[in-house]
Amino acid sequence: MKILLVEDEQKLAAALSRGLNLEGYTVDVIPDGKKALTRISLHRSDYDLIILDLMLPGMDGYEICKQVREMNITIPILILTARNETDTKVQLLTSGADDYLVKPFSFAELVARIRALLRRPSEKLPETLKVGDLELNPTERRVLREGKEIPLTLKEFGLLEYFMRHPNQVVNREDLLNHLWDLNYVGFSNVVDVHVKNLRRKLDEGNSKSVLETVRGIGYRLSD
Repeated sequence: MKILLVEDEQKLAAALSRGLNLEGYTVDVIPDGKKALTRISLHRSDYDLIILDLMLPGMDGYEICKQVREMNITIPILILTARNETDTKVQLLTSGADDYLVKPFSFAELVARIRALLRRPSEKLPETLKVGDLELNPTERRVLREGKEIPLTLKEFGLLEYFMRHPNQVVNREDLLNHLWDLNYVGFSNVVDVHVKNLRRKLDEGNSKSVLETVRGIGYRLSD
């Protein structure tokens, strides 16, 4: 899952990003309201959730939220606010926010709110994903093939979840990079191929049939 964090407090943004990375999320951080709105409008399909601070330079959270909904973008939005007044909360929800957290908050509560929002996307997704003899539970972070558990790294789990949400479709490398690596990623160009190779090896161990195929020159496809 990929999150856009719009927060201008550098220390808070860094701490949240680091913590969410450890929870298995990919996080892009933008500190400016107008730049965030542009990013959302141009790359709406890249993100599963937006965490939006209320007070931002350039454009505040209210206006961003309102304009995002006017563009018919349905990505869940969680707003962070230092204001605890009832009127503020009502205004946040009527502007199109799905939830809010009042600062200061615990990281555990933030993660719980994120998981709750991601369990209710615009199109209802099953809690356990199944493709062929593969099963993946996003909440428990468990992967089974023919009933046998397969231990995966966070990045391998993210890749497999993305493939299982797009079964029998060709997924290109650019889509995987956009969804599973953040804006600041600088590394070798075949990083996706390396992780997919490791994932395929683990999935195929002890099985005669490979479920993850390479579509030459394009990307990969997970078949049932």
